[in-house]
Amino acid sequence: MNSDLVVISGGPGAGKTTVIEELRRLGFACVAEVARQIIQEQVRESGAALPWADRELYTRLMLERSIASYRAHASASRPTFFDRGIPDTLGYARLIGLEQDAPIREACQIFRYAKRVFLAPPWKEIYGTDAERKQDFAEAERTFDVIRQTYSECGYEIVELPKTSTRERAKFILTNSTGS
Repeated sequence: MNSDLVVISGGPGAGKTTVIEELRRLGFACVAEVARQIIQEQVRESGAALPWADRELYTRLMLERSIASYRAHASASRPTFFDRGIPDTLGYARLIGLEQDAPIREACQIFRYAKRVFLAPPWKEIYGTDAERKQDFAEAERTFDVIRQTYSECGYEIVELPKTSTRERAKFILTNSTGS
């Protein structure tokens, strides 16, 4: 386990990326969400590895990129904040009913982040869709529940982010990530 690799996760549209950007602005190392990068690339290249096309291929790419991202930052000696982690891929596989998830479960056990994971809860007042986020709010709530359960099953301590300003959320993470 690398206690300097801190995951911020949750359902879509709950403010994770905005908090990550605030942490980056404050001078912390931050790692972008690989799932969103894959969607942008696949759309640009007319690829099929998309959540609304070939979901299995999308999941496989998400796992590969998440592992590569972990490895690229594994030697971090200062807090590095991830917009989602490898267990998010397992959560997605569960959401889509992918039965062949053994490689994802194995990766979740091999590549370990800080024990304390921060989850942004569904927050209707800030929720919105965009070109890469097409889920409705009910699906965002289901996603949050699956992500919470998945991280818990993987042995992480779940800390839910308060529904407050981005700056206050960043402070909350910084205060509560020490020693995780």
